[in-house]
Amino acid sequence: MAVTTVLSFSKNIIDLGLKLFQRLGINSLFYNTKDKRLANSIKMMTGSRPFNLSLYKLALTPAGLGEETSRGFRISNERLEFLGDAFLGAVIAEHLFQKYPYRDEGFLTETRSKLVNRESLNETGIKIGLRDVLDQEIGNRSFTGNKSLYGDMLEAFLGAMYLDKGYKFTKKFIVSRILLHVDLDGMITTTTNYKSKIIEWSQKENKHVEYKVLQINGNQRYKEFVISLLVDENEVSQGKGATKKKAEQEASKNACEILKIAT
Repeated sequence: MAVTTVLSFSKNIIDLGLKLFQRLGINSLFYNTKDKRLANSIKMMTGSRPFNLSLYKLALTPAGLGEETSRGFRISNERLEFLGDAFLGAVIAEHLFQKYPYRDEGFLTETRSKLVNRESLNETGIKIGLRDVLDQEIGNRSFTGNKSLYGDMLEAFLGAMYLDKGYKFTKKFIVSRILLHVDLDGMITTTTNYKSKIIEWSQKENKHVEYKVLQINGNQRYKEFVISLLVDENEVSQGKGATKKKAEQEASKNACEILKIAT
């Protein structure tokens, strides 16, 4: 019993020492040139140097670049992406709840969906510098990423930040940096359900609309659907997306432009 207590106490002391070691930035003295460059890039993006750089390196490792362990487990940012997605959704929900005190649940849900959709997150990820950091990190290595690569990476980055810096710091980053790049009022007044517009138009004009899958590219992990939108059996437009739904939305958006349907 005494030995267990001593070992537990020793472990706590070691963990405390490692945390202090990181917070004082002493660990950065042992970084190689590449790690120093990455740590500086993260500091420029977040306003604070990382305590645990390995978390951010993992966040910048999409499945296409992840190495496979002897047990068949691929090391990638997917678990961090899961964590960051949940945290981002919660922070945005709280932000909208406070910003729009008299709007109903339907409005709040729809607005949150617009803020966290892959296209929006992808643009934001690029704006805050994740594309440049990834290019810097992977060097000459090549891989095939999906269309939402930087949106997925943004969520993983937030997951890493949450584990590294905690709740308050990550929440402040989301509100002050991510929402900064979003025209929230413009987004609210913009129609994004283009498929619904196409269906409404087809019913009004007595047209038959059909969506057909032309191709499914990629592999089991990363897929890209190519959808054709037909009006009275004639192709009007095509769309691509990581899911059939997203590909149909893009095809519908393109059709709205071609057919001059007001959105």
